[in-house]
Amino acid sequence: MTTATLSAPAWTDKKRYLWLLGIVVMGLPLYGYGLYLWTGLSLFFWTTPVIVYTLIPLLDRVIGEDESNPPDGIMSSLAQDRYYRYVVYAAIPVQYLSFVWGTYMAVRGNLQWYQWLGLLISVGMTSGLAINVGHELGHQTSKLERWLAKIALAPVMYGHFYVEHNRGHHVRVATPEDPATSRFGESFYEFLPRCVLGSIKSAWDIEKLRLEKQGKSVWSIENDNLQAWAITVALFGAMTVWLGWWALPFMIVQGAYGGGLLEVVNYLEHYGLRRQQKADGSYERCQPHHSWNSNHSATNIFLYHLQRHSDHHANPTRSFQTLRNFDGVPRLPSGYAGMIMVAYIPWLWFRLMDPKVVQYYGGDMSRANIKPSIRARILAKYGSATA
Repeated sequence: MTTATLSAPAWTDKKRYLWLLGIVVMGLPLYGYGLYLWTGLSLFFWTTPVIVYTLIPLLDRVIGEDESNPPDGIMSSLAQDRYYRYVVYAAIPVQYLSFVWGTYMAVRGNLQWYQWLGLLISVGMTSGLAINVGHELGHQTSKLERWLAKIALAPVMYGHFYVEHNRGHHVRVATPEDPATSRFGESFYEFLPRCVLGSIKSAWDIEKLRLEKQGKSVWSIENDNLQAWAITVALFGAMTVWLGWWALPFMIVQGAYGGGLLEVVNYLEHYGLRRQQKADGSYERCQPHHSWNSNHSATNIFLYHLQRHSDHHANPTRSFQTLRNFDGVPRLPSGYAGMIMVAYIPWLWFRLMDPKVVQYYGGDMSRANIKPSIRARILAKYGSATA
């Protein structure tokens, strides 16, 4: 018996039951309304953004980071433990409950404008957070989990993410060709339209090529984009028939807000990082150092270890509970919840993150992924003559 085999049974996942909080966060709009009924205070319609943008970053700061990894000997059994799959599955019905109830309240709740706005943002954030559920399930191999991924993505109108993330982003990540990789000197507001439009086009092209190889039309029912988008159309259509036309703008705007939440996370995950090209023009294999990593505990619990992004891109099929921390990779100064607010303020983002990119590359910015319009200026500033 090896040392790892002997020690593995003694290891326990201290966060095993904390992962249930990923389900709890999907119901935040509902809890906020309950607090409103109890207290009469309209501010509770804003419970979700207050918790996500304020409480979770504070908990990240207070609790700190968890750099521990499961021992190698336990990895196989940990990956096969169905409990972790059920934890992710259970988030979807709570997500849908918040979405359906929120849309109903927006149309039939006789809300004041500031209550309606708080509800809109709260439901949109829940839909946006559910993209992470679709992300986790979309990386699995079973048909059930892949269909559940499409279902989770439907309320946020992001069914194309199922195709583009797995077969586009993971192939091109940390290269100038990837629409979901932000460039040094590029603000979130410049990145957002480039990423949204580029990702939709990429998802369509990927499915078109796949189906053409099978001798099928891109308009085939087997097109994963069309399948995922059809779930959104069916869902929005049913809600509109039930509640009337005023339900439709609420659903569209909350979906757009949720999609923006995904894209700001995309923005901070690979900012300025670049895989180097080999002599034949191809890129080196994706490694842990091609993603910004974070071990801040609170956000990692709510996002199923998404912040261990370095291991996720190096090993895309790993389930969230088995993702590892690596030494020597680029590290964000805070968890995603805190960094999102920084990304919304470009001058603050550049002031905080640009020096970290420069430091990581030891001043050789020819190795970074730079916004094309400022590349010459940045290379001149840091004295690099390499293209």
